[in-house]
Amino acid sequence: MSEKRATQIIDQLRKKKTDREGSWESHWEEIAERVLTRQSKIFFNSNPSFTKGEKKTEKQFDASPEIALGRFASVMETMISPTHQMWHNLRASDESLNRKHAVRVYLEQINKILWRQRYRSTANYQSQQYETYMSLGAYGTGALWIDAADGGGLRYRSMHLSEVYFDINHQGVVDTIYRRYEQTARQLMQEFDEPSKQIREAADKDPDKKFWIIHCVRPNGEMDSKRVDFRGMEFSSIYVDEDNKFILSEGGFATFPMALSRYITTPGEIYGRSPAMLALPAIKSLNEMKKSVLTQGHRINNPALFVHDDGIMDGLNIAPNAVNYGGVSKDGRMMVHTLPTGNLAAGQEMMQMEKDIINDAFLVNIFQVLIDRRGQTPPTATEVLELTKEKGSLLAPTMGRQQSEAQGPMIERELDLLAKQGIIPPMPPELIEAAGEFEIEYDSPLARAQKAEQASGMFRSLELATTHANVTQDPAAFDWFNMDVIMPQVMDINNVPASWQSSQKQVDAKREGRNQQAETQQLIEAAPAAAGIIKAVQ
Repeated sequence: MSEKRATQIIDQLRKKKTDREGSWESHWEEIAERVLTRQSKIFFNSNPSFTKGEKKTEKQFDASPEIALGRFASVMETMISPTHQMWHNLRASDESLNRKHAVRVYLEQINKILWRQRYRSTANYQSQQYETYMSLGAYGTGALWIDAADGGGLRYRSMHLSEVYFDINHQGVVDTIYRRYEQTARQLMQEFDEPSKQIREAADKDPDKKFWIIHCVRPNGEMDSKRVDFRGMEFSSIYVDEDNKFILSEGGFATFPMALSRYITTPGEIYGRSPAMLALPAIKSLNEMKKSVLTQGHRINNPALFVHDDGIMDGLNIAPNAVNYGGVSKDGRMMVHTLPTGNLAAGQEMMQMEKDIINDAFLVNIFQVLIDRRGQTPPTATEVLELTKEKGSLLAPTMGRQQSEAQGPMIERELDLLAKQGIIPPMPPELIEAAGEFEIEYDSPLARAQKAEQASGMFRSLELATTHANVTQDPAAFDWFNMDVIMPQVMDINNVPASWQSSQKQVDAKREGRNQQAETQQLIEAAPAAAGIIKAVQ
């Protein structure tokens, strides 16, 4: 039975491999050769045709696309998951609970725990997320594995597409992964309690011998909710020794262990399409232009010479400070001429046109609106909001998908792992009554840029009201602003932590204190007049 199940998984993976080898992998390899050269020749990993450490830039004549890809990854990190700020919050699903200070402070505490665990040095999140963004920009698909770290906490690993195959459910959500990779017999003995006979024998005789392993994660079709072991989990996890058709271990996951994102998708396709695919014609054209410009540059620096057949060619010396007798006629006419080399500037201009297309595809020019303001007067708060809104509108169609498809499942996976490790503190009573239901609210620069329209409109209206009040000396326009509603929402847009904000009770207490102080001051100011009246009466 075990061998039959192992064979079934091997056959399913073989079909997945066949489906994509003829199209996707050749496409990815073509991109890697020109845009992500360190990963070229990796996709055909079952029979690698390269030596580790070899040069891989033979087909790359211009490095601009690879530089643009690195900047794309930086843009994604800066706008979606910046390291310098918390880029998401947790909110109770019941909106009325979000007005309770205890609930807000608790969810902020959980948010801080997630942040600390994610950015611990042992978690390796930042570097692996960057690699995932690089994969997203080059190939259109990025895969990030999230698991518990040895010793507690979280651990992340970016999976290269050469070893990851996946499938989607009826709703288009990725729910199945096949990972095919190599490990030595020694490593397999360390990882698995009951490896195959062939692995055990190799561990004794040749511990460096490698075996192909398949890890399959898919919905648990035999899930028993009454079980507390892996058979009661939503996803099954099976490791198979491919060479020997042997199941190495079985387990499960309560949450999907991989955050797999796609840049854009085409109907009928599972894998994503990337900015590099969009810009591939420009990338190829730029490469060919660079060859021509290099050749033309060589001709300019070392031009071909025209001489008369009985001229001075045999004795011509083109070294610096050389003197060539007979190079000019007695009337000063040149006896040696250079071959026309054309217009180098035209070639450079054509190359720049292709670079601009590539930079647009990789979102490099998204910050150009801010760069163009250098040397000008600093923008006003309203102008900053307008610029932020513009960036958000440009990025939203392509980047919003990363939040729903990758970051949401990643956060749910992180919370599940941390809760099982006892790192998440107990809920407050109000949240327990609501069954602990929460929502993820993205608070990255991109998310706030998308919200900036509301704040921008409010500030424009407030400026108009201020101008009207100054001109007419009539403050009635301010009556339309409900500051008790505006201020909490503006603080949320500006990412003010909940622990820095006053609760409604504290706000009420401050107002009551001011009212009492005002009444006291009025009594003090009225006291002399009251004393005079009393004296007159007496």
